[in-house]
Amino acid sequence: MIELTEKVGAVLFDMDGVLIDSKAVIEQGWRDAAQMYGRQITEAEIIQHIHGQPGPHTIRALFHDLPLSDQQKIQAHIIHVENTADCEPIPGVAELIASLNSAGITVGIVTSGWRYKIDRVIAQLRAELCISVIVERDDVARGKPFPDPYLLAAERLGISPSKTVVFEDSKSGVISAVAAGAYCVGIGEEDLMPCGAKLIIPDFRGVKLMTYGSEGSFLVFSPGHEVFIEQLSGSKIYS
Repeated sequence: MIELTEKVGAVLFDMDGVLIDSKAVIEQGWRDAAQMYGRQITEAEIIQHIHGQPGPHTIRALFHDLPLSDQQKIQAHIIHVENTADCEPIPGVAELIASLNSAGITVGIVTSGWRYKIDRVIAQLRAELCISVIVERDDVARGKPFPDPYLLAAERLGISPSKTVVFEDSKSGVISAVAAGAYCVGIGEEDLMPCGAKLIIPDFRGVKLMTYGSEGSFLVFSPGHEVFIEQLSGSKIYS
C-alpha cells in the first residue's frame, strides 16, 4: 500500500521548457536582438534575466539604457520570434495531459507567455478540451519569481495553492510555485532543487498516472515520489 504524503486537486504546467522545447529559440531571439545594437548576451544573463522571465523584465535588465523606441523594437522582435517559431513538444507531455483529462483531473497552464502563443501550443498538443485554467503574462502585475501567477490560478480554480502540483523548468518558476505553496516538480537540471523543487525529472516519459475510478488517481514521478489527485467538481474549460 502506498503511503499518501501529498494530496492535490489540480496539475499546473509552465509552458516554455515544460510543454515545448523553446529554449534554443528564445535564447537565439534575444541574442539576435542584442546584436542589432552591437551587444552580446552572456550565459549568466540568459539564466538570470531570460528563462522564466517576462519580456519587459529582460528588456529592463539588459536594454534599460536604450531609447524607449529601441526597447519597443526589441520587444516586437521577441514577440514575433516566439509567436511564429515551431518548437517540439517536451517528450511525453501531450500524452500525460490527455491521460489527466481522461481521468477527469483538472489541468492548467501558468506562463509568462503571450496568449497567441499559448493558444498555438495548446492546439499543437491537441489539448483544447483539456485545459481548465490559464494564467498568462498580463493577468498579474508581478510575474514569476513572485507567487502571484500560481496564487491566481488556484484562486480561479477555487482551491488552495497547496493543493496543486506544478511542473517548472526555470529557477524563477520553481521559486514562484514554491512560494505559492505548490508541490513543484522540476523539469531539467539539478540546480532547481535548491530553489525548492521536490524532485527533478528529464521529461514526462517516466511519469505514470494510475487511476482508481471516482476516488482519484496517483501521479507517479519516480519510486517514492507520487501525489494523489482528487477530481474537482465544476471545472470549466478556459476561454
